[in-house]
Amino acid sequence: MTSLYARYRKLSLGLKILIFMGIGIVAGLVFGERAVIVKPLGDLFIRLLLMAAIPLVFFNLLAAISNLNDVGLLGRLGIKIFAYYLLTTTAALTLGLAITSWIQPGRGFELSEPVSEELGAVPGVVDVVLELVPTNIVQAFAEGNVAQIVVFAVLLGVASLMLGDARREPLQKLFGSIAELLRMLVALILRFGPVGIGALAAASVGEYGSKLFGPLALFIGSVWAAQLLMVILYMLLLTFVGRMSPLTFLKETGPLYATTAATCSSLASLTVALDVAEKRLKLPEAIYSFTLPLGAQFNKDGTSVMLSAILLFTAQAAGVEFTLASAITILLIGLILSEGSGGIPGGGLVAALIFVQAFQLPLEIAAMVGGIYRLIDMGSTTINCMGDMVGTVLVAKSEGAAGAPVT
Repeated sequence: MTSLYARYRKLSLGLKILIFMGIGIVAGLVFGERAVIVKPLGDLFIRLLLMAAIPLVFFNLLAAISNLNDVGLLGRLGIKIFAYYLLTTTAALTLGLAITSWIQPGRGFELSEPVSEELGAVPGVVDVVLELVPTNIVQAFAEGNVAQIVVFAVLLGVASLMLGDARREPLQKLFGSIAELLRMLVALILRFGPVGIGALAAASVGEYGSKLFGPLALFIGSVWAAQLLMVILYMLLLTFVGRMSPLTFLKETGPLYATTAATCSSLASLTVALDVAEKRLKLPEAIYSFTLPLGAQFNKDGTSVMLSAILLFTAQAAGVEFTLASAITILLIGLILSEGSGGIPGGGLVAALIFVQAFQLPLEIAAMVGGIYRLIDMGSTTINCMGDMVGTVLVAKSEGAAGAPVT
């Protein structure tokens, strides 16, 4: 027994997480809904990660930006990563529509009475942009409004670049030290990761295992198929643009996907993503500390697949046909809503309900999808974070900076 435990202690965090995740899946299959009793352990792990994630996002961005030599470099990195976000998010929305249209999981779905629930109007572009700017940064931190915190950190970081070197140097050391302290906190929290993730796996399988049938099973299959195509797109980008082996990338980033599938939170998984980028991919801190926190809020390819799939699934069940002009509108509104899904468990479902409401479709279908949403969200979060990491690698390669400091 002692020898077995000693071997376990020598395993990497990723292997420990996979072992406990496997145990959790088996427990969920064996005990069914009774396995939900361990869910609080998983919820505790998510809360601990989120506790560290908000300040880590802020100080990582500050540390990264304040270490850049000039605003021009920041602008170059920003243009590159946002061009990537626009490309992949549009591709994700399109794939969600195409695969769901082909499989047609909503055909034959029986509707009951429509759900009459006010979910609010779809925000306009101007409203979304204005909402990104905080009027009270203390309130933004208190509410965990990551979008506003990111905007404030970027602006504050840019302001630090305008200071002279003598005045900026103490700030660089301060921001860097606090970011390092928070990374140490994350390392401490991750020691609880295998148990927390195993508990989440057990609860998920136990609760949703019996619902993978009929139209909902086809719907899940549609979403997963579109997400798989997104993975293929990422691998092609890595191969032909990043000049990196997809197998090497997947091997080095493996621990991240165990966390994303279990926590269903881009924000909670961000701490692991930062660690993977630094220690396993050897990417420059000045790049990954900028692109990964930004991506956790603004780049939601997996969520975008889910949004378009739920919308079309609902339309098929209601017998509604979308025209080409409607598809263009879907893409535009989907781009806006995917940005606002929050990076937290369940955030995408709220956006999906608003999406369905915007096209005056019955909310019943989207509400029913909520019953098996975690099964979808596991894939969505994994694609979200994989997309962020691929984008970071591509930006680093374009800067000729992979594995070397950025100046």
